[in-house]
Amino acid sequence: MDKERYEKGLSIRKDVLGAEYVEKSLANAPEFSRGFQSLLTEYCWGEAWGDETLDRRTRSIINVSMLAALNRMHEWELHFRGALKNGVTREELQSILNQIAIYCGVPVGVECYRIANRVLAEVDGE
Repeated sequence: MDKERYEKGLSIRKDVLGAEYVEKSLANAPEFSRGFQSLLTEYCWGEAWGDETLDRRTRSIINVSMLAALNRMHEWELHFRGALKNGVTREELQSILNQIAIYCGVPVGVECYRIANRVLAEVDGE
């Protein structure tokens, strides 16, 4: 493991997904999955997200789109929250979700909107 890349990844992962979520994920990882958590942190977050060629906002837009296409709704919710933190506006997210519905299918769009509405209600304190 590259300690510097891991630490960079850990910092970015906490910034995007929230420190509480990340710390809980790491602390609650079963022995079997601990190495995988380190791999995710080092390579997904340290290497890919740590590459400064694209800004975090752009990466969030890409991830929200790709995860919807893959129908990975648990991860999609995390990255939708991250997109809000990374400056993607609600209007932009609506446009992205409409495009997801058209290109990935209306059922995926419906599910994305369902999750987005719940997350936005939480964010707004409703």
